[in-house]
Amino acid sequence: MNGSRRRILGFLLAGGTESVLRGTCNRTRVPREGSILVTPFLEAGMYDAIVAARAVVCGSGGLTGHMQSLCRGRGIPVLRVDEADLADLVGEVTLYLESASIVVGPEESARPGTGRSAMDDLGSACAVIADLQDITTINSSGPEAARVESFFIREEFLCLALGLSPLDAMAGGPAGITAYGQAVGGRLRGFVEALLPGQRLILRMLDLRSDHAAEVSEIAPVAVEPNPEMGLHGARWLLRSVAYRDALHVVLSTLRKHLGDQADRVVLSVPFVRDETEFVQLRAHLDLPDEAPLSAFVETPSAVYATPAMCAAGVSELFVGIKDLVQFYLAADRGNHLVADSYSTRHPAVLDGVRRVVECSRAAGTPVRVFSLASDLDHYLEHLPTPDGYMMCTAELRQLLLRHSTRT
Repeated sequence: MNGSRRRILGFLLAGGTESVLRGTCNRTRVPREGSILVTPFLEAGMYDAIVAARAVVCGSGGLTGHMQSLCRGRGIPVLRVDEADLADLVGEVTLYLESASIVVGPEESARPGTGRSAMDDLGSACAVIADLQDITTINSSGPEAARVESFFIREEFLCLALGLSPLDAMAGGPAGITAYGQAVGGRLRGFVEALLPGQRLILRMLDLRSDHAAEVSEIAPVAVEPNPEMGLHGARWLLRSVAYRDALHVVLSTLRKHLGDQADRVVLSVPFVRDETEFVQLRAHLDLPDEAPLSAFVETPSAVYATPAMCAAGVSELFVGIKDLVQFYLAADRGNHLVADSYSTRHPAVLDGVRRVVECSRAAGTPVRVFSLASDLDHYLEHLPTPDGYMMCTAELRQLLLRHSTRT
């Protein structure tokens, strides 16, 4: 290699639709469209800079951190390199996704990627999205877009896009709660209006761990927890928050006011629920109408074990969150690159848990969908019983749809 060029090897945390990308390094938190964002770590406060970037190079993090998932959903590649190498990333650089490397120096010829084979059986596909643009991206994929029955979004991603601090809003009394609910409801209204006939939107209710909450809160007190991943978040936090319950009712009334019966196309889902007891308690706490469906995420071994009881308790649908399930089954932090070799989305213990959820749900007549990275999909199709459908990040799902379209 030319002496003026240096190749830095890394580990690909999120792929993209191109095999080679070039751009100018952005080492600030200021959004610069089309740049290569270079940062020691990814966190929620960098949202604007992340979504403006063409690619991200970071010095830490795992495959399935929240910001990495956001990038995967947007088709923004993320390459992790040794932190000591970040200092060399200045000026123009070239990312080679196939070799998980980055070259500093003058431009060289790009080598086209080969891509994956088309996927023939998506089932009832669900697209994991970060914003409204992702719905438009999927629904502009041609006739194959009809394969996508639903879109899934985290409420905290809505907050990031809207510049909302949810805990601060809910600590602001009735006015803050109302303003928050109206803002989220108004944003969801636009999402619903972009849906094709027969499509729906799954809203995963607010799930801010204490460390993430601290990054976006200025007024509200946030508990300091020694292990936030296993702390007060998901259904545990929702059960304690009367303010969130009130905000959720404002969200639903805002949707009903503007969309009428079309508001039913938004389905609520419980994050990080432990078992049927927690699910039943939360449903009562949220004070939802009896006819309103309430789905749930299976992300822990206890929820796997409780699947039959959750179905009997009236959960409308189950979503298997592979990323969290892996880390709790294998005791491997999904955001810690030091244990990346222990984090396996195809581990037999994980697949055994997923198999149990799918089989129990299907026996109970409860719809069940499984999240999959594109690289795992063929393996899951071969080794798991057939769920009602798979969930995939927008960019990966769109590529599969387009490839299937060209084959047929």
